Amino acid sequence: MKHFGRILTAMITPFHDDLTVNYEAAANLAKYLVANGSNGLVVTGSTGEAATLNSEEKLKLYEVVLAAVGDKATVIAGTGSNDTRASIALTQAAEKLGVHGAMLVGPYYNKPPQEGFYQHFKTIADATSLPIILYNVPGRTGSNVLPATIARLAQIKNIVALKEASGNLEQISEIIRTVPKDFMVYSGDDSLTLPTLAIGGVGIISVASHIVGNVMQEMITAFLDNDMNKAQAIHAELLPFFKTMFITTNPIPVKTAVTLLGQNAGPFRLPLVPPTVGEFEQIKSIMQKMKII
Repeated sequence: MKHFGRILTAMITPFHDDLTVNYEAAANLAKYLVANGSNGLVVTGSTGEAATLNSEEKLKLYEVVLAAVGDKATVIAGTGSNDTRASIALTQAAEKLGVHGAMLVGPYYNKPPQEGFYQHFKTIADATSLPIILYNVPGRTGSNVLPATIARLAQIKNIVALKEASGNLEQISEIIRTVPKDFMVYSGDDSLTLPTLAIGGVGIISVASHIVGNVMQEMITAFLDNDMNKAQAIHAELLPFFKTMFITTNPIPVKTAVTLLGQNAGPFRLPLVPPTVGEFEQIKSIMQKMKII
């Protein structure tokens, strides 16, 4: 199985002022990210405001991002939903476009039992030849895919990776202990990138890498080179920024930061709203303090 890369950025979706998707800005942002620390991109995940995108918009985004960077970076389509049949249809359509993999979030709101999680992911995996990244994010979905379920799913040939955003290092450790050695476990929390690497993870599917991707690559390289003092120092330097990117609902802070960086991120689709004045000043202040702007 080809490694997806150490840092995959969960890419925002730029909009025009009229809230239509800005595909040109998406292509430009994809190029910027790949030139600045991202080994790959996850398109139309939760950071990409997937909940308010329709299937046609999602497919067009995959097409545009593939054309922009598909020869240089991994392009993963966020095709998961809480409707198994809809997820299959979108995954199959994305596969026809040539994406390199699909990321499937745990079904939200339905709150299925563990067997429901297993059957949901297995049914989608059986319907595609794409390599699959599972995505466990209990804070958004309202339910947790347990390590025993992940271990069962990891036996399915094309389920090859997990984005684990439970924030629970013990749970991540148990997953890594019980899955096959070649199964890739990514941190789903920027602040846990280094701790996850330390217990056997392969990298991060990141929000903050929109802004500090190169520095995050330095941290990962230092870890892989066994330079723990440098890795820990970079982790400590980045931690305040990581925390600032989640002072309110993601992707509000990071989309604001991308705009401050000079990229064309555009507005938010309701029910997301711009940051408050205080939140905006916090985001701007940390970027100035870190000499990003």
